[in-house]
Amino acid sequence: MKKTLLSLLIFAATISARAQEQKGYQSPPASIQELLNAPNTPVVRFNKSGTKLLLLRVPDYPSIEDVSQPILGLAGLRINPLNNSSAVSTTYTSMAIQEVNSTNEKLVEGLPKSAKIGNITWSPNEQYLAFTNATKEGVELWLVDIEKLQAKRISERYVNDAYGRTLQWAPEGNQLLVQLLVDARGTQPRESLVPSGPIIQENIGLAAPSRTYQNLLKNPYDETLMDYFLTSQPALVSLNGEVEKILAPGIYRDLAYSPNGKYILAQKVIRPYSYLVPIYSFPFENIIYTAWGKEVKKLATSPLAENLPTGFDAVISGAREFGWRTDAPATLYWVEAQDGGDPNKEQAIRDVVFTLKAPFNREAVKLTSTTLRYQGIEWGNKQYAVLKEEWRKDRKEKMTLIHPETGKIVKVIADRSSEDSYTDPGQFVHADGPYDRPVLLFEKEAEPMAFSIGVGSSPEGDRPFLMKWGLLSDRKDTLFKSKAPYYEEPLFFNNKGVVYVSRESIEQAPNIYRIDLKNGNGMSLTTFPDPYPSLKGVSKQQLSYPRKDGIKLTATLYLPKGYTKEQGPLPVLIWAYPKEFKSLKAAGQVKGSPYRFTRLAFRSPVYWVTRGYAILDQTDMPIVGEGKEEPNDTFIQQIQDNAQAVIDYVVDMGIADRNRIAVGGHSYGAFMTANLLAHTNLFAAGIARSGAYNRTLTPFGFQYESRTYWEAPEVYYQMSPFSYANKIKTPLLMTHGLDDENSGTFPIQSERLYNAIKGHGGTVRLVLLPKEFHGYRAKESIMHTFWEMDCWLEKYVKNRKVTDKQTE
Repeated sequence: MKKTLLSLLIFAATISARAQEQKGYQSPPASIQELLNAPNTPVVRFNKSGTKLLLLRVPDYPSIEDVSQPILGLAGLRINPLNNSSAVSTTYTSMAIQEVNSTNEKLVEGLPKSAKIGNITWSPNEQYLAFTNATKEGVELWLVDIEKLQAKRISERYVNDAYGRTLQWAPEGNQLLVQLLVDARGTQPRESLVPSGPIIQENIGLAAPSRTYQNLLKNPYDETLMDYFLTSQPALVSLNGEVEKILAPGIYRDLAYSPNGKYILAQKVIRPYSYLVPIYSFPFENIIYTAWGKEVKKLATSPLAENLPTGFDAVISGAREFGWRTDAPATLYWVEAQDGGDPNKEQAIRDVVFTLKAPFNREAVKLTSTTLRYQGIEWGNKQYAVLKEEWRKDRKEKMTLIHPETGKIVKVIADRSSEDSYTDPGQFVHADGPYDRPVLLFEKEAEPMAFSIGVGSSPEGDRPFLMKWGLLSDRKDTLFKSKAPYYEEPLFFNNKGVVYVSRESIEQAPNIYRIDLKNGNGMSLTTFPDPYPSLKGVSKQQLSYPRKDGIKLTATLYLPKGYTKEQGPLPVLIWAYPKEFKSLKAAGQVKGSPYRFTRLAFRSPVYWVTRGYAILDQTDMPIVGEGKEEPNDTFIQQIQDNAQAVIDYVVDMGIADRNRIAVGGHSYGAFMTANLLAHTNLFAAGIARSGAYNRTLTPFGFQYESRTYWEAPEVYYQMSPFSYANKIKTPLLMTHGLDDENSGTFPIQSERLYNAIKGHGGTVRLVLLPKEFHGYRAKESIMHTFWEMDCWLEKYVKNRKVTDKQTE
């Protein structure tokens, strides 16, 4: 009996060891690796005058060593403490300049080795480019002479690149306003091993709903670290590196010059700090200084936004949205809520816009008011500006033409649903105004003729456009519209008879073209090669099919190279992300374009077309709730109907094997995946990456759900796949970054669902990725994730045993 017991213990220990076996980072099959190693296409930017292209080289995926640099989570930010920079900033490795009348790009010389270029900004006269270079020790300030194409470091001082506006040009263009590290700030404060007392938070009778944020302050030591890393010294740095301090050190949300360059609006974070909300909700002072740093006037202090009412349209009760009119020399404007910031109150006027002119010694003047929540003003000329407002709860959106001095309403120029993509007029085109600030680009006519660039959604798919828009007559003239077989996206237009577009097709990688609007002739300015030659021959088409209630759904289908239906049905991977709508009409609108070039990123499922799978990407998953019904009231039923519709369609096409279909998604798509496995038997396997699975852990809302858990407990329960973990028997692969910063998708969400499925005997695998955020960054992490996905799909989908077939 003792021998039997010993044998059982050894066997159990062996099984446990196998279950916890760690193999290190793995790599996916060669066909997937080849695509992951493809070179990145440069990012292209135009200068303001449209005479030059700036071509920026995008780095490859960083190594796990690179992303393993220390990170501090403070007040919702992620900071690299070694060089006092944001841990999530976008950087580039090199830059080149190209004239728009040439196809010859010229590399900028003198760039630092192993460059990590960020914060790129043109000087007002466009003779220079300023940028930062992040090293392991600090963030440097650099300058490019455009004529000489030569870069140099202009100051030995390190820049504070952790928060706020790191650098900007002074209006005259011979100095930079930079946030530097504070002099003699000393070493990083150390946390005492002995606590100084308890950590106390208190609320006295005020409702303070707050969504689930990550990387928040937790204790007084975190507050000390925040002061240490975020406090900067604003200073003027000349082109030869001379430094002149102009304001006291502080934590600055923003520093903004008036258009005439005589004043600076400073927004400075002040105490009390919060342990419940990120730094953008902290209180801050709004102060006007002269351009040389003398205080002129203290404006209102924006309060701590910790006690906002519930609802997406909730705002602070005090002054907010401070800024400079771009069409005037020195006029401030801001907004004040008239409903206390509470969208749940009935109120005819929601917001009032005020203005205050230099020298700022008079009372503010009411400019205009809104019936919805204020969203911004597009400043134009002395006669016209466009007021924008919206109400997120019911997707209302309105634009009104007003007089910029009197606020008189000239005309409502748009009153629509923000989710109605077919009627979207696009974004206004801007040009430099009299003070070198962006204002609406107007045709020089009596009537205000503006220009806009839009996606051009239509029943035929997206067809981007450039439009001239008579704001008084509502006359709309299409100057340019994308034509099949291309997807052509306008990038730059200054009303000089030419539009610059990015042109691509199914077979052609995106490149920049100059289009003559008179004759339609085009000229290619760049010749970026196809980064994915191994995908040549892969079939791509846009599907359109009905849901059982009549909603038209779309998806993009990829079929392996050389595949024909005579070869038999294929295993399928469906990748999707749910989206909420308040109207059936909007939910059924065609999305995307059949002519777009395939771009691959770590979230794309298209890699598996090289492994013999049919891929359904961007698969429609609309969740609709019209009138008083909210979309999530029937979330489960609707994702089932969506999934059933696409499966039936591709099976009827003869390309999909009904018994070998997997579903997957990232974030909210992962949440959808787990729900589909909990409530249907439609799939052979599921892949859920970085999701949230227990909605009681996000009790004050998620996505477009504005109701709290206590207002709609049954919705939160029914939408949580954790509640039905005992029913998840279809094999589920879960991955999650251990440093996930996204609101609500804590790694514990995946850990708890894994334990729940495991506890009920389900087939499940959990892969936790060290040092990874919500979006995975390190090459090793991405390679390993793809290896996991490939193994899972091969075992449970492609090579699924006949005896495992689901009941049809």
